[in-house]
Amino acid sequence: MQQDLFAANASEQAERTDWRERAAWLSSEINRHNYAYYVLDAPTIPDVEYDRLFGELLVLEKAHPELVTPESPTQRVGGAPLAEFTQVMHSVPMLSLANAFGDEDAVSFDRRVCEGLMLERVEYNAELKFDGLAINLRYQDGILTQAATRGDGETGEDVTANIRTVRAIPLRLNTLLPPKVLDVRGEVLMYRADFDRMNARQREAGQKEFANPRNAAAGSLRQLAPRITAQRPLRFFAYGIGALDGADMPQTHSGLLDWYVSLGISVCNERAVVSGVDGLLEFFRQIGAKRDSLPYDIDGVVYKVNNLTQQQMLGFVTRAPRFAIAHKFPAQEALTVVLDIEVQVGRTGAITPVARLAPVFVSGVTVTNATLHNEDEIRRKDIRIGDTVIVRRAGDVIPEVVAHVPEMRPQDAREFAMPSVCPVCGSPIIKQEDEAIARCSGGWVRCAAQRKAGLQHFASRKAMDIEGLGDQLIEQLVDKNMVATAADLYRLEQPALAGLDRMADKSAQNVLNALEQSKSTTLARFLYSLGIRHVGESTAKTLASHFGGLDALARATVEELQAVPDVGPVVAQSIRQYLSDPLNLSMISQLRSAGVVWAEGEPAAAKPQPLQGKTFVLTGTLPALTREQATEMIEAAGGKVAGSVSKKTHFVVSGHEAGSKLAKAQALGITILDEAALLELLQKSQ
Repeated sequence: MQQDLFAANASEQAERTDWRERAAWLSSEINRHNYAYYVLDAPTIPDVEYDRLFGELLVLEKAHPELVTPESPTQRVGGAPLAEFTQVMHSVPMLSLANAFGDEDAVSFDRRVCEGLMLERVEYNAELKFDGLAINLRYQDGILTQAATRGDGETGEDVTANIRTVRAIPLRLNTLLPPKVLDVRGEVLMYRADFDRMNARQREAGQKEFANPRNAAAGSLRQLAPRITAQRPLRFFAYGIGALDGADMPQTHSGLLDWYVSLGISVCNERAVVSGVDGLLEFFRQIGAKRDSLPYDIDGVVYKVNNLTQQQMLGFVTRAPRFAIAHKFPAQEALTVVLDIEVQVGRTGAITPVARLAPVFVSGVTVTNATLHNEDEIRRKDIRIGDTVIVRRAGDVIPEVVAHVPEMRPQDAREFAMPSVCPVCGSPIIKQEDEAIARCSGGWVRCAAQRKAGLQHFASRKAMDIEGLGDQLIEQLVDKNMVATAADLYRLEQPALAGLDRMADKSAQNVLNALEQSKSTTLARFLYSLGIRHVGESTAKTLASHFGGLDALARATVEELQAVPDVGPVVAQSIRQYLSDPLNLSMISQLRSAGVVWAEGEPAAAKPQPLQGKTFVLTGTLPALTREQATEMIEAAGGKVAGSVSKKTHFVVSGHEAGSKLAKAQALGITILDEAALLELLQKSQ
């Protein structure tokens, strides 16, 4: 009896070993075929055979649930819908690149690099600039644990559930000794052929088609239902790195990309290591010649100093690296007809003529509107209604009318006449002698168009930061006369909000909660939120620091305002005019009565500025303070916060997973502070 039991156990153990081995083999084969198809673009088996392998693994995992792991190929089909995307702070900021629009810009870039490194010739890695969506992939101990969009460079959206469905992205790195942490930077995109097939399916299903591969890729990643993302043919190319812990950084950028290939991460083959500016321009010409034959859309090429130590030496300017630049292809142009010319009203009342065009396809986008900038520009280019015109997407982004085609002008072409009154509110349109732009004189308190744009600005992240109060909701609030000024936002009630389109009880309450939370702000944010003409975020901070309180600012004369650093006569006059308008003053008073508060401080002249003349640079994630909080504290003590490290930097404040700024500071012998040391310095300076 006991012998039979041993035999049965042995048989069961052998069977368990068999199906475990079979599942492991199936996973390995499916991953191998995924890599061949999505990364190498060289499928090794027919689709029907792939489907057979995939189906067998599904059956095996269903029968033995303990086999299912997060990195199994079957887990790419997408899970339950997400409630919303959470925010992710990047350990190393995802910076943008400066642009070169001609050969002379590339020559200037090479000259700056050579001068910065004190070399006669520099080696570069040249690669493609993809027209997709930038993504940061975090691998911990070789397993994909998080994916986030670029966002504003500091903070992005968590799209991990959606990224896991993209078969071109490995869920596990192909190495036995993975780094503890690896942030892979790259682009999610869609091949043109895949895009065309997807749109064909949309047409057959009677659903809306996508405008271009870029929009389709971005929209696919921002689906709240990962199952929808899983149905989209997305690809991925890696081109950079963020945080790295537990492995040695390669010496060159090209070496980094080769390392990625060994890890099973997709890297574009259209890249080259070149020497000097002549090598850069030759690569640009070669790629330009084959651009239309590539399977995906690109809008330029990217040049990066290849040596990573040299990259650190060059550092960064504001939000862009000195060691890299994007060389954009000339904007694509097309011919179309001006059907009409209308005007749009901006937040500051600026009247912008807009050409309504016969639809035309330019640089992958159907264009129906294009800016004409201002009345003087229309006269200079002699653009008339009925003209056949050349339309360009400037920098492949903003459509503009370049010129008309004289020989194609019809006899009944009509000249544009700037309206004398605002088409929205009927207020007079005024054009100052020293300005090219005409403006509606109604102000955003009187003009609905300015009111909408003003409220959007008021609620924006760097102003009052009212989450959930988006453009569409503001459109409804203004159109239904529920809100006339910013103060009215704080009088909104839940039942009225919940009754609006695309709103419900919960979303309405979320908006009310965000409004309540926004009441506690800073004077700088409040000033910026008012939308005073010429007063940007930096000027608002300067004014708040200089005057300490709103009442002192409101009493200031034009001469006193001009005594503020960076405030000239035009800005001073604009501030004085805004704070003299009874309607504006009434709105500010109502906002205060609604509970909007900020900490008042001493005027700059009356309070100590112990850090005056000291320049700080922040890098990495601090334990308790956000970058904005640390910046405000340093600036309140008279210090300046810069974006890059140089010989003029006095202190570098370093947090968790600090980037190349820390290494450069150490090389230059600059004082390094952690958060505790910064707080101690600020405490001593009080």
